[in-house]
Amino acid sequence: MKNRTARGAGYRRCEVCALVAVVPKAASDARLECRRCHATLHERKPRAFSRTAAFVIAGFLFYIPANLYPVMTIELLGRSDPNTIFTGVRELFQSGMWEIGLLVFAASILVPLMKLVGLTYLLLCVHFGWAPSGRRSTLVRRDRTVLYRMIEFVGRWSMLDMFLLSMLVALVRFGAIATIVPGIGATSFAMVVVTTMFAAASFDPRLLWDVAEAAE
Repeated sequence: MKNRTARGAGYRRCEVCALVAVVPKAASDARLECRRCHATLHERKPRAFSRTAAFVIAGFLFYIPANLYPVMTIELLGRSDPNTIFTGVRELFQSGMWEIGLLVFAASILVPLMKLVGLTYLLLCVHFGWAPSGRRSTLVRRDRTVLYRMIEFVGRWSMLDMFLLSMLVALVRFGAIATIVPGIGATSFAMVVVTTMFAAASFDPRLLWDVAEAAE
């Protein structure tokens, strides 16, 4: 016996105000509005798969120059010193500030990559219908949902490294003695942050359960 779902019971959740509404089975999405905020009600987020896939691809494309090109160039007494994220982490370790180095490495390099890889895995699960059967089915679906929740939660800390960078700029900017010129790496990394945040927000984890239910 299949488990009864909220969609099968005629319930829909508003994506704006989170109100759960009961809708008639014959009604179409175009005529359904939330009675509290008047937003359009949908069974699933519109074009969730294609929008998330587009943001993930863009995130990978921006991730490469974000790590290869200089994030900033320090001009001190006529000498220019370009710095990428990797060189910044290395200099922090060499200076004995390994705690900050680990923080920058995790927030700037590891976390964005893990978010992109995690969302790619979830998209592949939906696209190819990877859904185990039997007792492991519910457990795997739950684990995938937890993975998405973790990606969504980590996204709240995506601007942490940009905050550290702004503090560094404030500390080493000495007027006419030294100046900092932002590089293409900083712009690319900012785009990585934006695209991963939009990718996590546009994905609908209920698609993972739909695939598993279709396979049963």
